Amino acid sequence: MTNRPNNRLSSQQKAGLLAELIRDAKLVWRLLKDPRMSPAIKLTVPALAAVYLIWPIDLLPDVLLGLGQLDDLAILLLGVRLFIELCPPGIVQLHRDALDGKLPPGKEQGEIVDGEYRVIE
Repeated sequence: MTNRPNNRLSSQQKAGLLAELIRDAKLVWRLLKDPRMSPAIKLTVPALAAVYLIWPIDLLPDVLLGLGQLDDLAILLLGVRLFIELCPPGIVQLHRDALDGKLPPGKEQGEIVDGEYRVIE
């Protein structure tokens, strides 16, 4: 019996990859809603990825089950990575910290105001 390395991903690695994809999707959503982001970046990269997804001509035909959807998935993932890379690093890091729970809510926008109040009847 030979000991061959197992090239398959473990369930823990798959879970980590899925968690990273979900985190990146949340990050993209937050960056799209951020008013500090350039409208050109917000429109260009997501629009180009969407155009490829709805374009009738694919790199791999969709009639090949499984393989046909791989190019669509690759373009979607590439679009997410490219969008994050084109965003200002400081804003991206603020949103990453907020997603990780390192910042209190509102801190990434610079909206925390320390103060006191009292109710007057």
